[in-house]
Amino acid sequence: MYEARIAADEAAAERIAHALEEACGPSPVAVGVFELAKGRFEVFAHFAEAPPRETFLALIEHVVNGAQFGPLRIERVPDEDWVTLSQGKRGPIKAGRFLVHGSHDRSRVPRRLLAIEIDAGQAFGTAYHASTRGCLIALDDLLKRFRPRSVLDIGTGTGILAIAAAKALKHPSLASDNDPLAVTIARDNARKNRVAPLVRVVKATGFAPEGLRQTIPDLVLANLLERSLYELAPMLARHIPPLGRAILSGLTDTQARSIEARFAAHGFILEKRIVLDGWTTLVIVRCKARALRD
Repeated sequence: MYEARIAADEAAAERIAHALEEACGPSPVAVGVFELAKGRFEVFAHFAEAPPRETFLALIEHVVNGAQFGPLRIERVPDEDWVTLSQGKRGPIKAGRFLVHGSHDRSRVPRRLLAIEIDAGQAFGTAYHASTRGCLIALDDLLKRFRPRSVLDIGTGTGILAIAAAKALKHPSLASDNDPLAVTIARDNARKNRVAPLVRVVKATGFAPEGLRQTIPDLVLANLLERSLYELAPMLARHIPPLGRAILSGLTDTQARSIEARFAAHGFILEKRIVLDGWTTLVIVRCKARALRD
């Protein structure tokens, strides 16, 4: 097992972490960000094989937008220590009423909060990234004034958003992902969080499978890349009923404005925008008149 580490300011560190979680060849087993000192953060990523240094640096330089970052360190770590190493650097993360924690912090979790146990793994979504945290904050805020009857989490990753919805609402959520490994991880996490009967996880891309074509969710959760959200707009316009909502994330500020315009052309209006560490979460609502533009 190999660990790569690099220091940067908070916004740059979050961008690096997000890029690494989406990277291909080799993909990291775990990614995290922790604070070194006020205003200075370190990104760590664990790999099953040594990542190519020049490729790694090129990816970092591409996403930091000119921000300064420290030297890249890549070291081999004993195989038996990597899980402990990654989990030990992560503390509980609070997002509204939700508290996301690893199994190592189970005894430290206050009972009054909606606790979600997610360990470092091979799927995106641990609340250590601002886009996931923004979705949880938006969900907590939305549920104070809106009680959806049907929830769909598209691109579920670890299953964290579907699990959060199931815990808060106490009724079923549907989650989908096109990655079979993510589907397995999300199901395991639903079991660990004692909501397996409430969270159904399926392998799917968008609404493609027969089982999802007739789905009419009045709340969709989608923490995805810009291109995926862009392509999702006409599908959500056909499936979300009037006055239904969607929480969209995984976007920079510039991307968020483009996606907001795209969804506006398909009959959605912006209800709320949340910006955390350079990442934007949008809460949009379906207008009463159904739009059919593609």
